[in-house]
Amino acid sequence: MAAKHNVKVWIIAVTALIALMVFTYGLNQGWFKSRANAPAPVSAPAANSPQKSGSSPAGPGAGGPVLVEVSSVQRTTLADDVTAVGNVLANESVMLRPEISGRIAQIHFREGQIVKQGQLLVSLDSSIPQAELRQAQAELELSRSNFRRSEELARQNFISERAKDEANSNLKVIEARAALAQTRLEKSSIRAPFSGTVGLRRVAVGDFVREGADLVTLEDSTTVKIDFRLPERYVAQIKAGQRFTVETDALPGKSFNAQVELIDPQVEANARTVLVRGKLTNTGGDLRPGMFARVRLILAEKQNVLMIPEEGIVAFADEGKPANFVYKVVDNKAVRTRVETGQRRNAQVEILNGLNEGDQIVTAGQLKLRGREAEIRVAKKGAR
Repeated sequence: MAAKHNVKVWIIAVTALIALMVFTYGLNQGWFKSRANAPAPVSAPAANSPQKSGSSPAGPGAGGPVLVEVSSVQRTTLADDVTAVGNVLANESVMLRPEISGRIAQIHFREGQIVKQGQLLVSLDSSIPQAELRQAQAELELSRSNFRRSEELARQNFISERAKDEANSNLKVIEARAALAQTRLEKSSIRAPFSGTVGLRRVAVGDFVREGADLVTLEDSTTVKIDFRLPERYVAQIKAGQRFTVETDALPGKSFNAQVELIDPQVEANARTVLVRGKLTNTGGDLRPGMFARVRLILAEKQNVLMIPEEGIVAFADEGKPANFVYKVVDNKAVRTRVETGQRRNAQVEILNGLNEGDQIVTAGQLKLRGREAEIRVAKKGAR
């Protein structure tokens, strides 16, 4: 019995606490105020009461002009462009390699040095090729003497024409042997095939290298190539001579102008893209081969295009279909006007129909406008 009595007491206490909390909240919210202090209900306007045209009975704009910001329709040149990513390549780049085996006798350049075409870069030990050349030259002198003697004897009919032909053939063989020795000697001197900058060398004096071994890179970066790929749908619009701009992460804020030099005649089958190559003069050597490049290619330019800020466009349903509108400023009123839009570039929209150059449109405050036209007040620039 005592346990049941305690449960009843606990329930009554909790109920009283909840009731007290509800009563306190009701006092704070004004639930128990007298009806005498309640505000009188607002009566609906009479059906025959006059109302200003274009104004709404309630909501923003009622009772005065709406504060808005405006902008003018401007005529400009619109570029039809496409963006892509590409790579910077040297105009000419080669890894110098010897064509014969030999020991490196001398290195004639410093790493990073600018060299001229034909300049001697690496000399291999040429003692053996020189000896072979002297031997071949001696044999060549003897063979020429024998041939001249054979010609004289053949004229006097002391030897047959066959003997003369054999002497002539032997002379040609010795001449070829001498030319081979001369070529082997020249191959021991490795020269720059074009003007450029040498990189880091892979060998040192005294190294024995075999034919085809890597010696040093040589690159001509006075002019650089820009390779990038575009989707195949642009193939008909890309032409040699078109201008494009190049930007790199390594040189923020700096842009380079280039021109399309050629378009690969073959479309890459897997990605359905076409390779485009451009060239630009690398004044100052800022661009380095291997850099990542962002490319903006101008496909065409449209002159005298009407443009407005894109925030001036508002969407409404017209004849059950969505359409683009602007609020055009006419005699201190914002008049809702349908427009036909084109391309969008840098937060600007092309206007194909509906506006003229110099027209002013509302660019901020459209949400406060009601109806097809409303009185407005233009905010000064910089005002909040």
